Amino acid sequence: MRRSLGILLIFIFAAVIVLPSLIIEGVKFWRPEARVVGKGPVVRLAVNQTGEIKLLPLEEYLVGVVAAEMPANFELEALKAQAVAARTYTLKKINTAKSKPDAKHPQADVCTDAAHCQAWVPESALRRNWGLFNYLRYKGKIRQAVAATGGLVLTYRGELIEPVYHSTSNGRTESAEAVWGYNIPYLQSVPSPWDRDSPRYRNTLTFTLGQLEQKLGVELKALPAAALIPPRGEAMKVLEYTPTGRVKAVKIGSKTFTGPDLRRLLGLSSTDFTWQVEGDKITFISVGNGHGVGLSQYGANGMAKEGKNFVEILSHYYPGTRLEKR
Repeated sequence: MRRSLGILLIFIFAAVIVLPSLIIEGVKFWRPEARVVGKGPVVRLAVNQTGEIKLLPLEEYLVGVVAAEMPANFELEALKAQAVAARTYTLKKINTAKSKPDAKHPQADVCTDAAHCQAWVPESALRRNWGLFNYLRYKGKIRQAVAATGGLVLTYRGELIEPVYHSTSNGRTESAEAVWGYNIPYLQSVPSPWDRDSPRYRNTLTFTLGQLEQKLGVELKALPAAALIPPRGEAMKVLEYTPTGRVKAVKIGSKTFTGPDLRRLLGLSSTDFTWQVEGDKITFISVGNGHGVGLSQYGANGMAKEGKNFVEILSHYYPGTRLEKR
């Protein structure tokens, strides 16, 4: 009886612990796309959460970037487009770091802070976040996207581009000139109607007048409500819009803010916003998510659902660029 119980326990241990591990390793070994991951340049990665510097093969690093930057249930062609953009960005950062190290991480090429470089997640986090079944499914899919585009980057006139991207546009992407003040030929406004299906297309944030005063350094509570209500209110008024309808400059109290500055200070999802006043509260309604320049991730997924491949997606969002092998 004891022997039978022992055999049963060993069998359960193998089924629950050993077998899944073997499956994972087997998938890594047998999938043809997995075998190419790990070739190419080495990335010096500053992990913001721990302060350590990791050395990772470029293609392996990109798996963690794509997993962090784009939902794994997106279409494969959208994931491929994201992989090319991320590879281009990383190689550009590596090249720049050789002559001009980044002040925020001088010993590394890139960091894991999405606001400064690109997001990245380690494999252990993927297993924890996705669970075993989805880990096996999604990790292989992302590896496939990276491997299928192996070595491909975006260039403009022979130089690596600035492949900026964002989650969701407001129906049109924004030009670099409208956001950052300088013209980049391949970062122009293009239609992106697929974004309207994004769960991040419309967002709201509500503040009390006191919270706004604290965040912006202005005085609003003493003003009559009518002075805050658009479009006639003089205390809160949009002064200028970009060609795509995003806020370029806005007056609040005695101060004038650029749209991007106000978005950053208040944590708004985009610069395409309006507001509503109710009592001592102001609710901002934003359309889109992110700065709006370059590749729209939900737009890319919408294009992929319509049968477009990653080459067509990249050509749409980065007009005038070329795909090259590096």
